[in-house]
Order: sequence, then C-alpha cells, then structure tokens
Amino acid sequence: MKNVVKIQLMFMMFLIFFTWGSWYGQMSKYMLTTLGATGDQVGNAYTAFSIATILSAFLVGLIADRYFAAQRVMATINILGAIILFFLIQVTDPDVFFWYILAYTITFTPNLALSTSIAMRQMTNPEKDFPSIRVMGTVAWIAISLLIGNLNWGDSVKIFQVSMVTSVILGVFALTLPHTPPTQTGKSSIGEIIGKDAFVLFKDRSFLIFFISSILICIPLSFYYAMANPSLTDSGMVNVETKMALGQASEVIFMLLLPFAFTRLGIKNILILGLIAWIIRFLGFGFGDAGSSEWLLYLAIVLHGICYDFFFVTGQIYTDAKAGDKIKSSAQGLITLATYGVGMGIGSKISGLVLDKYTVIDSVSLTKTIQWVNIWMVPAAIAGIVLVLFILAFKDKTAPKLSN
Repeated sequence: MKNVVKIQLMFMMFLIFFTWGSWYGQMSKYMLTTLGATGDQVGNAYTAFSIATILSAFLVGLIADRYFAAQRVMATINILGAIILFFLIQVTDPDVFFWYILAYTITFTPNLALSTSIAMRQMTNPEKDFPSIRVMGTVAWIAISLLIGNLNWGDSVKIFQVSMVTSVILGVFALTLPHTPPTQTGKSSIGEIIGKDAFVLFKDRSFLIFFISSILICIPLSFYYAMANPSLTDSGMVNVETKMALGQASEVIFMLLLPFAFTRLGIKNILILGLIAWIIRFLGFGFGDAGSSEWLLYLAIVLHGICYDFFFVTGQIYTDAKAGDKIKSSAQGLITLATYGVGMGIGSKISGLVLDKYTVIDSVSLTKTIQWVNIWMVPAAIAGIVLVLFILAFKDKTAPKLSN
C-alpha cells in the first residue's frame, strides 16, 4: 500500500470516529440537562442508533455494494447528515429530538461498514495493515473526548455542532479517497444481508451460547454508553469526558495484549475475564464517588479495555475462526446485527426505563435525585447471569490461530 493511500485511510478513520465520539457518549447528559428529557426519552434516543445500525446493513447490502462506489456513498451520506444536524441543533423537544437523531444516525452508521470496505480493498495484507489504520479511530475518540471535556461542552449543543462541521469535512474528503467500485452484481436477498448462511454455526452449542451471551451482554453495554457520563457527573467528578478518554486508552493497551492472552489463557478464559470485568466496573460506577472512593470510578473507566477487547474483539476473532472462509462475512454480519442492532437496542430501551424507575422527584422543590447505585446494580446483575450461563454451557477451550 502506498504511504499516501495509508494516510488517507487513517484520516478517514479519524474523521469518522471524531464525528461519532463528539456526541455519542455525551448525548444522555445533553438530553437530561439541556432538553429536560426523561430516562425513557434518553433510552429511545440511543435505541435510534441500534435501529439505524440494522437499517444501514440493508442500505449497504442492497444499494451501496451493488450500484455505487463506496467513497461516493460516504460523501453523500455525510453531507446529508450535516444537513440533518443543522436542524437537530435547533430542536428543544426531546420527543422531536428522537426523530432527528434517528434520521441522522441512519446517515452515519453506514460509515462503519463503508470505511472498512474502502480500507480493505486497498490492502494486500489486511491483518498487517488494517490495525494501524483502525487505531486512528480510537485516537480520534480520545482526542474529541479531551477537547469536549476541557472545554466543558458535555451538556452543550456544541457536541452536535462539532459533528455537523466534521461531517461536511468528511463528506468532501471522501471524494478524494481511492475509487472503490461495487463488487457485487445481481439481486441480494434479505437472508444474505442478515447472514443466513452463518446459521449453520448454531449447530455448535458453544457458538450458540457465545451468540446468545453476546446479545445479552450488549444490554449492560448500553447502560455504560448511555449512563456513564451523567452518573460520573452526578458523583462529583469534574472534567468527565477527559477522564473517560482513559477507557479508550486502555482499549489500545489491551488490544495489544490480546495475542499474548490467546496463547496463555485460551478462548473461554479470555471471554470469562471480559465478563467479570463488566461486573466489577458496574459495581465501581455504583459505589464510587468523587470523594474518598474516586479510585473506584477510575477503575470502572479503565476497565473498558478488558470489557470491550476481551469479549467483543475476542468474540469477533472467535467467530472468524469458527466460520471459516466460506461464511466468514455472513458470520460477522450476523454478529454485528445481533449485538449492535438487537442487543444494544434492547439495552438502550431498558436503561432508559431503569433510569426513570430510580429517579425520585421531590414533591415540594421538584428537584430530581437519581439513585445511581440501584441503576448500576441492574447491568451488574445481567452481566452476572451471562457469566454463570457462559461458564456452565460454553465448552470450547480452543484458541484460534493468529496470523503473524
């Protein structure tokens, strides 16, 4: 790969995740503080992203993969997304906000598949080249978190104004990316898009248990994305967005440690460690405060690397190894739809309802008090159930082979 192309792809990843990171983790704080939203309205807004993830699979599978060059699709959807954001930043009604964020995420989520497609098509050795390009997405998330935290924009409409500007930049820049024409012809069935060919993997009981566990653990994951920022703010922590960037930093570190973990622990033990980390971090969020136990909050933040890499990234590698070459793409597509679509969609809705359940309004002053300990015990309990299910039913101890 030419250095110029590699730099282009790295900048593409940076812009996509800079745009995403500017609003995603802060949206709950913005809605609760600025829009006066209820927990259910916040949950619905995050559910919109899951709905968009499912719809984007059909957009890419039925249209982008067959009729248009990927870089042109990316340019179009990001310019359109910027236009939608222009109207979104003027919305003050949380119910109306839902429809705008749904429309925007429908234009944004295809970027995740399109960017991978554009990058992979330029590589002769994806296993070697892709990590150095994809890591720029994590770098971007850290950068925007530091920016928003230091400028104290977490509850401000500026989080969407930043996305609007970077969407325009990404839309224009996409036109300069290497030409990536469609590779598929003919009609595509719904079954192909949802990964029907990978259903054969369900005959393997351990893979079925892993698949079910992946969906279920996305419910607690949704609590983290939607509730961590306002919870940390209410605990008394300052510069929350800046400190949450430590989670992305730990993600890079544990990603580098994964090959060593595979050789020493095996697939089952790595996945179990990931699940245990989820339980510990939710307990940390629940019982930590910015006073004498702020270390619990920091622990919960930095555990993100183990939680994400040791379960989700490991799961992708495990799925890849179990599927084989013929159904590899179908299997990864199925996992993505099931987790980010179904699992996180359910989790986002539940997290909003739980937030409302444990929000107490004083009848005299009408002030709201959120019982964060009770809220965080819900995802901790769900993660505990998944852990027990996984330990008892998952029997595959083999470690997938990693290419040099």
